[in-house]
Amino acid sequence: MKRNHLERLNKSTLRWWLTVLFLTLAIPTTLLIQQSYSRLKWETFHQHQLMADELTNRINNHLIRLITIEEQRAFTDYSFLNVAGVSSANFLQCSPLSKYPVQSEIPGLIGYFQVDAAGKLVTPFIPEDNEKAGSYGITEQELAARIDLQNRIQLILNKNRLVRTQTAISGKQDKDVHSNSLNKPDSGLAEREKDAVSSGASTLKGKLEKSAASPASEGQAAFDELNKIAPGKSQQENKLGRLEDVELRQSFQVEATKPKLAETKENITGKLQKKARTEQNILPEGIGKAKKTAGYAMEESSFPATSAIRSDAKPLRIRTFESAIDPFEFSQLDSGHFVLFRKVWLNGQRYIQGLLIEKDFFLQGNINSAFQETALSQMSDLLVVFQGNVLSAFTGRSPRGYLSSAKELTGELLYQAQLSDPLSELQLIFSITRLPVGSGGWVIIWLTIVLVIVFFGGFYALYRLGIGQIKLVNQQQDFVSAVSHELKTPLTSIRMYGEMLQAGWVDECRKLSYYDFILDESERLTRLINNVLQLAKLTRNDKPPHLKCLTAAELMDGIQSKVSSQIMRAGFELKLSCDQEAAQAKIKVNPDSLIQIMINLVDNAIKFSARADKKVIELSCHLLTTGCVQFIVRDFGPGVAKDQMKKIFKLFYRSENELTRETVGTGIGLALAHQMTMNMNGKIDVINVRPGAEFRINFPVAKFSRNS
Repeated sequence: MKRNHLERLNKSTLRWWLTVLFLTLAIPTTLLIQQSYSRLKWETFHQHQLMADELTNRINNHLIRLITIEEQRAFTDYSFLNVAGVSSANFLQCSPLSKYPVQSEIPGLIGYFQVDAAGKLVTPFIPEDNEKAGSYGITEQELAARIDLQNRIQLILNKNRLVRTQTAISGKQDKDVHSNSLNKPDSGLAEREKDAVSSGASTLKGKLEKSAASPASEGQAAFDELNKIAPGKSQQENKLGRLEDVELRQSFQVEATKPKLAETKENITGKLQKKARTEQNILPEGIGKAKKTAGYAMEESSFPATSAIRSDAKPLRIRTFESAIDPFEFSQLDSGHFVLFRKVWLNGQRYIQGLLIEKDFFLQGNINSAFQETALSQMSDLLVVFQGNVLSAFTGRSPRGYLSSAKELTGELLYQAQLSDPLSELQLIFSITRLPVGSGGWVIIWLTIVLVIVFFGGFYALYRLGIGQIKLVNQQQDFVSAVSHELKTPLTSIRMYGEMLQAGWVDECRKLSYYDFILDESERLTRLINNVLQLAKLTRNDKPPHLKCLTAAELMDGIQSKVSSQIMRAGFELKLSCDQEAAQAKIKVNPDSLIQIMINLVDNAIKFSARADKKVIELSCHLLTTGCVQFIVRDFGPGVAKDQMKKIFKLFYRSENELTRETVGTGIGLALAHQMTMNMNGKIDVINVRPGAEFRINFPVAKFSRNS
């Protein structure tokens, strides 16, 4: 028990020291690898931030370019007809916005509209007099489609409380609008151009002051409240929820930024248009019975129905008026549509001109299409947010290209930015879901794997080596203890019996038994010494034994002569048997080694079956169908425990404790039998039979071994 405690203490001490050594080396290495990986991860994260920033700038510049194109449109473009060229030419042409179907670079554009001071809606798609639509090349089917488009715009704006229905506008309001038409005295074209040029900065300042002082009419008041709605108060259903409800991790510091605009000619123009601008508008003056079109009056019969110069037509009275135009504003309606609108002051009246846009087509065409073209789409999600509401979430990992549930919005916050005015309420937020490792990351990962393998493999090898050394020391101690015991006991007995015989203290009838005892003990010492010498020979890795081709019968005769006296003196009975076919079979073995093996097996059988009821040792020989000759040594003792069947062939192994064991032996007999059998290309095994145990040794039959 004391030795087992010492062994456990040695193993525990070894594990403790190896653990300390492992931690001493592993902790700094782990910290270094972690620091390198964190640095690499941050650099990779920063690279993807730059990619997101570049994509945001590209999207922003594209949208600003589209809005700049709309900013440059004249006030008169929102009417069906425009005065073109020199006024004296009596030439009118269709507005560029009157084309049908609607032609625009803005994805999802439904159409253009204008709301006058009374809240009346007009569009550039329908001529003032529908009966003359054919004169402009508009068929009845196309006219019906144009009317449907205007009704659709009217319905959307009406549902969002931005315009009144046409029936709600009274005749008095029409007269008021007409009375405020442009009735200033006429002047020549050269004089008008001169006035426009000489107005300069003072004119712009005056128009702005006048615009600010001009109160919003009741019919347009809803437009002033569009961007004053508190965030989150929109009546539209939003399945993706609010931005603050989206749980995005933020391991790295990410600040909201504003994209940089490209310094292009269009961009410079757009910057100048951030403030209200003045514009010279050439409008026909109404004469006689007039109709109001786009806020100005013109005579029904004063201009040709087609866009052609007519020499016989009565000259139009053309006047130039100056208007103040505010920059575009962008908002989302309760119905989910986007509206891009501007305020125009003309002759003391305010007009609202704008575009109605489908949200999904707009976001898909301008944002998602650019997002899907980049590598970011495969590892991140793009959230489009307006006033804190998540409008859409795009991804390249889903076949449909977008996320339909707030539960799918996960990942690490990568980048967020607000777009430029007038889209400043729109935010693009990138959340990365899978940060790629990159080439440097794979180097660190493989280096980590190699170091882990080296660390664990090395320390496991050290541990196994240490455990092996501890076991070897313990086995050597057991061996020394067993050999000392095995040598001391017989030598003491031999000396005692020899002294008694020498002194003549033994009578004649007992002398023979004393001589037999001395002979048995000397033979046991001889076997022990032979085993030790054989063990030393095997550990020195000497040359393999010389094999001879002998029959099994010859071998059995040699075995019988060596073990019979050993069995008989131990008080056991020997039963010997050999099949006729096996007796004639020849095998290549070393006879001395085989006899040594059989002696060790017989000695082991005698020791462990000493208390058996049936004291018999059976030696037999059989020829197997596999072409092997099998030698069997059987006893009728308690057998071998199942958990020890493989261990008993290990060197120095004993099933009993050295201090408590009842059988003699050193623990090298079966190990030597196993090793010598393997050296002769044989195989040794043990099985339990009831009662007792069988040790089986198989040797292959030589090819020329059978007699004809």
